[in-house]
Formats: sequence, C-alpha cells, structure tokens
Amino acid sequence: MDRREFLKASALVTAALATSDLAQANEILQDIPPHHGGGQEGAVEDIKKLLASAPMLQNYAETSIGVAFAVSDLANGYVIYGEKPDLSDGRKVMCGGYRTTDLDDRVVRVRLTGLKPSTTYYYRIGADRIQYKGGYNFKITGNEEDDRIYHFTTAGKNSRAHFCVINDTHVKWEAIDRAIEKIAQLTPSCVIWNGDASNVEETIEAQTRIFLTPEIKRKDYASQTPYLFCPGNHDLRGMANRHLERVWMYRQPEERISRDWDLGRNFAVRMGDIAMIGLDTGEDKMDTNPKFAGTFNSKAYREAQTEWLRDALRQPEIAKAPYLVAFCHIPLFDPNPKRNPGDISPADTDPQYSTDYAMWQRTCAQLWTPLLEKAHCQLIITAHQHQYRYDEPTASRPWAQIVGGGPNTDITKKREYPTVIEGEVKDNQLHITIHNVLSGEVVQTFAFSKRKK
Repeated sequence: MDRREFLKASALVTAALATSDLAQANEILQDIPPHHGGGQEGAVEDIKKLLASAPMLQNYAETSIGVAFAVSDLANGYVIYGEKPDLSDGRKVMCGGYRTTDLDDRVVRVRLTGLKPSTTYYYRIGADRIQYKGGYNFKITGNEEDDRIYHFTTAGKNSRAHFCVINDTHVKWEAIDRAIEKIAQLTPSCVIWNGDASNVEETIEAQTRIFLTPEIKRKDYASQTPYLFCPGNHDLRGMANRHLERVWMYRQPEERISRDWDLGRNFAVRMGDIAMIGLDTGEDKMDTNPKFAGTFNSKAYREAQTEWLRDALRQPEIAKAPYLVAFCHIPLFDPNPKRNPGDISPADTDPQYSTDYAMWQRTCAQLWTPLLEKAHCQLIITAHQHQYRYDEPTASRPWAQIVGGGPNTDITKKREYPTVIEGEVKDNQLHITIHNVLSGEVVQTFAFSKRKK
C-alpha cells in the first residue's frame, strides 16, 4: 500500500469511527500492512468498543440516583432518561458537575437529581469518544449509545418495601455470582452492599473490575436493581480505595448540607414502610496503630456521622416510617468477651482479646446506638466476621443484630457460607429471611412488628 492509499484508508477509518461503525473500521484496518499500524493482529486492539460495561445504579434515593459505567477510551458520557418507555420525553444529563463535564478514560459517573419519589424512570447510556491534544485542541471522534433501554424506580414511601443485603464478597467470584443469582430470583427494590467488596485495591482498573465488569454471569446485575454501599475496612485499603468515589460515586454536594459534604456514603432512605440508615464504621484498627502510619482518621469520621445521624433520624419521612433498619459493616455488639472491641490503644493489642483488630466496634456503638434506640430502631444488619449470627434483642439492648456470612464456598466449613439477607414488608410485619446461597437453603426467618412512635 503506497502513501496515498494509506492516507485514503486512514480517512475511511476516521469516518467509520465518527459514526461508531467499529466493524467497518476494523475491516479497513485489516487491509493496512502491519508497518502502518494495521493488519489483522492489531485491528481489534486499535479500536475498542467505547462502552465497556453495562450501567450500574448507585446510591438509591428518593429524588436522585447515580449511574456509572466503564469506558475504554477518553470519553464524555451521559444518560438520557425519562418517564416514557420509549424515551420520547428523554432528558440528557452529562457526567460531571456544573463547571465542566468529567472527561475520563475508565469510568463515567452521572448523577440524576430532581427526580420524583416512588417513580419509574427509563434510561439509556451513551458516550462521545474524545480526542484531546491540549486545552484548545480536542474534538469528538465518535459516539456510542447502548441499544438497550433500562429502567429503575426511585425510593419513597410509596415504593415496594423489599431489600437484600450482601457483604464480605472480597472479589470471590463464585460467592458473588451465587449471591447475584439469588437476588435476581428475589427481585428486591434495592440491594445494600454491606462492605468489604474489596481486598486491598491499588488501581482503578481493579475497582472497575469489582463493580462494573465483574466476572459473573449477569453483567447487568445492577442496571435495573439499584445499590447502596456501606464501606468495610477493606474498602479503605490501598491507594485506589482511598478514592473509591472515582468508581462508586458520592452523592452530589447539593444533596447534603455543607457540614456533611464529606459523608457521601451515609444514607437515610425511605423505601415503602422501611426507613434505611447507612453508616460507615471505618477502619478496623485504631488510628494510632503504626501499621498504617497515621493515614486513617476514623475517630473524627465516626463522630461526624453521629451529628449526621441525629439529623437524619429527625427527617419526617424517616421518623414516621413503621420500621427502622440500620446497616454498617463492623458489628456494634458481640456476646463473646474475647473479641476485640476496637478501642484498644494504641495498637489494638491486648492478651485478653483473640485478635489485634476490631471484631466489633464499641466506639461506634457508644456513639450511634443511643440515637438509634431513642428512634426505636428494631434491627441493625452488619458483617465483617464472615460467619452468620443473629443476636436477639434484650432489655439492655432493645435492637436485634444480624451478622452476615462471608465469601467462603468450601462446603466442608459448615459455619462459613455466603448469605443474602432479605427484608420485606408483608402481612403487616417486616419479614427477614437469611439465605445460604451455597446450599440454597433458608437458614432462619424473623418477623418484626412496627416500631413504637
């Protein structure tokens, strides 16, 4: 191929990319000899589909929701949404904030705000491929939109009161796959991922793989079922996890008062007759522990959440809900006196305890449970210990606690199995069902009456 033919072929490739005709572009590339960067071996690598994952619905709420998806190249992403199934009333919302859009070559995050409670919306994702050569030299070189139209229903007092909880998945694909399949059967209104989705993640690619491109059968697992997230201690570890919001977004600042702008993970959501409260227990080691060189600030973080919680429980839609359920990763109670309560200074070590890290969180319990008890919280759902347990309420501790199972799929370890915790209001009670997704069995069921006013 001479220079003139090569330039002609390059122009055809550019034209094909402008219309997102990847098949045509690849076909042209295969006719270009390898020394020009083409040929059969390089064709697929040179041009990748821009939309690299199905969308994930994040931070389920009454009047807002997040949509995140992976991309393979620098892109300016968007969501088109409306109340009509054909999107004839569709409104386009770009990624990013007010000043500029959020150009990114890995993850697009779009926050939809101003939505109506308990309302079904339809949406489609798309992205413009951006060629950037400097502040005055960038352009759109192609556009892709997902062929599929998805839908979601916002939270609110008229929404279906039905949730599921998963936890401690730790990038164990078999455990995650089994949990997601069970959730698909149960069809809840939302799912709470109650921490330790990660191990120690150093790259955004690893985070993207966990949440947006997981190695499970249902790649669109969160495209129509919204998720909420209560981080675990492992979700804070690693350079990438220090900024997890690059993959799992915060709520927008306008959705929080200025005091709480850094509390983007906390949630107070009304879903039907259930008020759901999300709290972040932070790292399972003391801030003074030298293992992390003073790089954690969990003490101040927990205290800030206390003020947020006080105000959240006063919100009319939360205060008037018949059922109040709280979620956090590290348990707020443990009956075993040998289990480390997480406040052993300066380095978590004491011979009377079986571990040098928190098995439960006494500090969080002292800060938060008086407020939850005053609000007549019936149930706190936790995780972290990798073994399912139910703690009945007592006269001194009027709330029940459920500890979810772990990621182990070895059937010989009878007490260690992954769980899906299901909660649903029916027959004038909140019914909780514990599913062992390894055996397929129901482990236990509980029923809670409406809370006191």
